[in-house]
Amino acid sequence: MTRTFTCIVCPNGCEITAEYDGARVGAITGATCPKGEDYVRQELTDPRRTIATSVPVDGGGLPLVSVRLNRPIPKKDIFRVMEAVNAVRLQAPVSIGQVVLADVCGLGADVIVTKNVPRA
Repeated sequence: MTRTFTCIVCPNGCEITAEYDGARVGAITGATCPKGEDYVRQELTDPRRTIATSVPVDGGGLPLVSVRLNRPIPKKDIFRVMEAVNAVRLQAPVSIGQVVLADVCGLGADVIVTKNVPRA
């Protein structure tokens, strides 16, 4: 089977075509740099994503604070991680970089705060 990707690793946005039989990646064409080929191989064999969302803050100057993962996780685990994140409720103050959930779901990624929220 042939699959086509638009690379998102660098600003070139290469259209990359790959042969894939469900278990083995064959020829990859169209990448103008090695990063594009690596991106397509990973998308075919172990797709990963990051998550950015928000969680409630009690007693803060804002009702919510933005959070994100500090590294990509397997795409298949997104819903499981979101269940864990949706159970979080923070107390103000919160600070940028504060770890909300360490090693979320045992995947080696931390959920971290991306905005300061002072007490109200």
